[in-house]
Amino acid sequence: MAETLDTAVADKTPAGCEAAAILLMLLAEEEAADVLSRLDPEEVQLLGGAMFGVADVSEAQVNGVLDLFVDRARARTTIGFGADAHIRGVMSRALGADRADNVLARITPQTRTAALDALKWMDPRTIASLIEHEHPQIAALVLAHLDPPIAADVLQLLDDEAQADIIYRVATLGPVTSEALEDLERVLLRQVTRASSGATSSRGGASEAAKIVNNTRQTAELRIIKSLNKLDKGLARMIEDEMFVFENLNDLDEKGLGTLLRTVNNDILVVALKGADEKLRNRMLGCMSTRAAQSIQDDIAAKGPMRLAEVQDAQKEMLAVARQLADAGTIMLGGKGDDYV
Repeated sequence: MAETLDTAVADKTPAGCEAAAILLMLLAEEEAADVLSRLDPEEVQLLGGAMFGVADVSEAQVNGVLDLFVDRARARTTIGFGADAHIRGVMSRALGADRADNVLARITPQTRTAALDALKWMDPRTIASLIEHEHPQIAALVLAHLDPPIAADVLQLLDDEAQADIIYRVATLGPVTSEALEDLERVLLRQVTRASSGATSSRGGASEAAKIVNNTRQTAELRIIKSLNKLDKGLARMIEDEMFVFENLNDLDEKGLGTLLRTVNNDILVVALKGADEKLRNRMLGCMSTRAAQSIQDDIAAKGPMRLAEVQDAQKEMLAVARQLADAGTIMLGGKGDDYV
């Protein structure tokens, strides 16, 4: 009985990453390499680790993996393969080449160039070395297409005086034309063919810039925001608003949160808490006396339905008070790892 159970467990068909690893191991080296070349770096790392972990696979398990693959392959169609060329041909026949190009430029899904895909395989120091002598607009375009933590690492490797200018350009980056993408190709992958004529990118904006700055060290953040204020005070404020949202108040320690609550006008506090996350609201109420917390809760209940804009305005006022207290050194906003000496 025990032996039968062991055999059943051993012959259980692998699934997921393990099944994919077994399938790749059955392919010729060139074929497996071709498959891996089409995956993202994270997928390659995950699948590579699974391939190393494949051991003592029974014939029944291999057959199970092959059956699973065949079943799934049968369920797929080839209708999407070569769709770009087919759609372009249909449009050109119906509208003429010029009008077809105009329509396709509006409806074609946004694409990433080979250069942007190549960024995912590069470490921050390599990316920084590629763009450090390029125009700041090229640097901004590169940073806007990186994950914020990586973009922050790259930014901090660039010249201090250029950092605020680059963040300014990220924040004001509009839709990027194919010509700009071709410039990026030239910088990163000079051997890659030109990007598609209809390709565009919409990365950038104050939110993207804020994510990058949020991932820098606090000293770098303060320097960049100070310089941005000289370039464009309105934009600097927009980026700060994106960097520090109401939920970030949860990062305050008990003392800091208590100081903020004592400083903010009660009428503002009631409206702000009405739209707050339950966890944050309970934490704030927990920093008050029982009587004060009950009073705030009663006031919240008495308010009834409120417009979202009113709640957001009240929360912004609370955030402004928090910034003032932080600037004065009264509280620490926290959430930022920094260097110590």
